Amino acid sequence: MRVFTVLGPSQSGKTTLVEAISRLDNRPTTFDVSGTVHLHGFSYLDEPWCAIDVDGGSDNLGYVGPAMAISDAAVVVVPPDPDAAVLCAPYLRLVEEAGIPCFLFINRMDAPNGRIRDIIAALQTYCTHHIALRQVPIRDGETIVGAVDLISERAWKYQEGQPSALIELPHSVEDREQEARTELLETLSDFDDHLLEQLIEDKQPASAEIYDLAAQVLQNHQLIPACLGAASHGNGLTRLMKALRHEAPEFNIAANRDEATETARAIAGFADVKKHIGKIIVLRGLGDGVRAHEALGGETVGNLTTLDAKTQISGLEAGQIGLAVKSDHLIPGNIYDSKSESPLPEWASSHPVAQRQIVSPAHERDDVRLSNALTRLVEIDPGLHLEQDELSGHAVLGSQGPQHMRRITAKLAEDFGIEIVADPIETAYRETIRAPIEHRHRHRKQSGGAGQFADVVISVTPMPRGSGFQFEEIVKGGSVPRNYIPSVEHGAKDALEQGPEGFPVVDVKITLSDGKHHNVDSSDYAFRTAGKNAVREALPQAKPVVLQPILNAEIHLPSDFVGDLVPTISSLQGQVLGFEGNPNASGWEIFNAQLPAVAEDELHRTLASATRGTGWVKLSFDHYEELRGPIPKAATRETANA
Repeated sequence: MRVFTVLGPSQSGKTTLVEAISRLDNRPTTFDVSGTVHLHGFSYLDEPWCAIDVDGGSDNLGYVGPAMAISDAAVVVVPPDPDAAVLCAPYLRLVEEAGIPCFLFINRMDAPNGRIRDIIAALQTYCTHHIALRQVPIRDGETIVGAVDLISERAWKYQEGQPSALIELPHSVEDREQEARTELLETLSDFDDHLLEQLIEDKQPASAEIYDLAAQVLQNHQLIPACLGAASHGNGLTRLMKALRHEAPEFNIAANRDEATETARAIAGFADVKKHIGKIIVLRGLGDGVRAHEALGGETVGNLTTLDAKTQISGLEAGQIGLAVKSDHLIPGNIYDSKSESPLPEWASSHPVAQRQIVSPAHERDDVRLSNALTRLVEIDPGLHLEQDELSGHAVLGSQGPQHMRRITAKLAEDFGIEIVADPIETAYRETIRAPIEHRHRHRKQSGGAGQFADVVISVTPMPRGSGFQFEEIVKGGSVPRNYIPSVEHGAKDALEQGPEGFPVVDVKITLSDGKHHNVDSSDYAFRTAGKNAVREALPQAKPVVLQPILNAEIHLPSDFVGDLVPTISSLQGQVLGFEGNPNASGWEIFNAQLPAVAEDELHRTLASATRGTGWVKLSFDHYEELRGPIPKAATRETANA
């Protein structure tokens, strides 16, 4: 089975292209993964094929890596507009990081918004590898009515809903065809000395030799060929499929790209949870393949079915795609042999999350069910991340953006029957002090029976930022017995959980210097209470200040948008640290900045808008600094202390 992934920005015509290609077979099969990845199985020239259509948009980029991992080649669908080239930048970058052979399909050539050479030049900005035009259009006035293949030099006229008709090469396109063909041959000659010699000697190479060389350089991912068409009219499909059939690599080459070992038997590309069925895994066979009810990843595989989940099969041969059910131990994004698993290469990983929210059940009775459901969803969705909020204890769900979060919310309701409430994460403010203070507190309580007595003298001293909490005792003469000193420390820690403004207190040193005890009424509880109250009473006198967390932001974005980002960071009270070209991604910049954590959500929203959905950011905590401005509202503090 031959497999290719179709990528591209939203509204570029990917789904139209895949559906048009799969209709070349009278009985195509389909399988959808979470409404985002659409697998189409079909037959072309009596060979089995599978096209993987991944929805466009930054929220869905997490599925692109696994899709390419189980594919032999990729097709990036490109809008016919030079200004839209930047929207293809994330996909071209992923293709080059993966090292997967790739075709460009410039779609909607029935209504282009620019010249082909301008479109190619704009796309080349984001490609390290050279883009080689494989066709030139035939025009009738301003309308494109066909295309000329630059290798065979055959001209084809488009026919609505039918295969193109072979025609004589029109005189009006001869000069442009010769110019483009010469450019293509010169590009290919960079990879073949024999072709270079033929061009130097002004000899015409045979078409068969050129096709073989084109296949060789594609399989080695040395250039990216570009084809033309209009999927909605059925134009250019045959040329694209023939190129994939003759030039895309066999599956054993794809397996080497994924760093699969010789003993590997399958790649788990995707997974989904279907109501009344459970977990379904999309597998592609490797090596000796995989058989139903045999060991894979150390446990037994359940039933295996065809792509449409209608027919059970005994196994998957190398290169074949199918579905595994009742195999909950399998996790997408892994390569499996009989006994173990290994992760896909780093290029197949998702971008960092773009939105984090506290998720809780709308009905308390669903608390345990929600926890189990989120765990299952994180296993099958490469773009999700699950952690626990340290203050509230609720689940924190990280997604790729608002659209992704809406999709997860709908899936929880439809497939798990759970309604959720998603709230923003409160900023983790802290408090510290600016002045040392010494304070004495006596805890005394008498209410019948044994009483409570503890007297402590403590000093609270500010420490350098990032020092955390330190405790020291310099008690002399046994005024505070040594067995009670740990209780004073515990009490001090209790008091630091909530400062005068309601936030945890950090970067302070508590020193126990003196005190008194009672032979009968003193106890661990009494000294813990005295230590807690002493610190609480001292903090307001030590010039407390609220601290806000500052994040490092490593922003990846196309170079065109760097200028717009500088005022954006300033508007978020951030600081620009600098930017430089990405050495590993043509046309991309790495923009470094620092900004308050409270601006995290706004950064994601602004970045998506400023870069037209192409940029992404990796955030990490750097330090705390004094908050200058109004202290957060009481409601925020109450949430932080919940």
